[in-house]
Amino acid sequence: MEIALIIIKLIVSLSLLNVWLVQYNKPTRWRGGKAQTIRQEFEAYGLPSWMLYLVGFIKVGLSLLLIASIWFLELGDPAAIGLALMLTGSIIMHIKIKDPLLKSFPAALFLVLCLVIYYF
Repeated sequence: MEIALIIIKLIVSLSLLNVWLVQYNKPTRWRGGKAQTIRQEFEAYGLPSWMLYLVGFIKVGLSLLLIASIWFLELGDPAAIGLALMLTGSIIMHIKIKDPLLKSFPAALFLVLCLVIYYF
């Protein structure tokens, strides 16, 4: 089970780092509304621009903590719960603007994986 948890931690953390650091200004099929970038996505949600930076900082930071938890196990639970809360917020934003459920799939999947990390 230890190897499986490490793999799950890497999948979640590297995927979120990819979204926030690599795909930041690129269109994906998962963006909220008709947004082509993360900035446009936050605009579609009706959120202030400072929220983009706060959410990005928190998600990147928690993703790095999740990676660090591979070696420092005590970081795993706070990182997983923090990310689960942030991903719940992502799902709520998709629902708020009436996105098709499919657009919430990555957030929902990573939410479930964060709960797996927390409970195991």
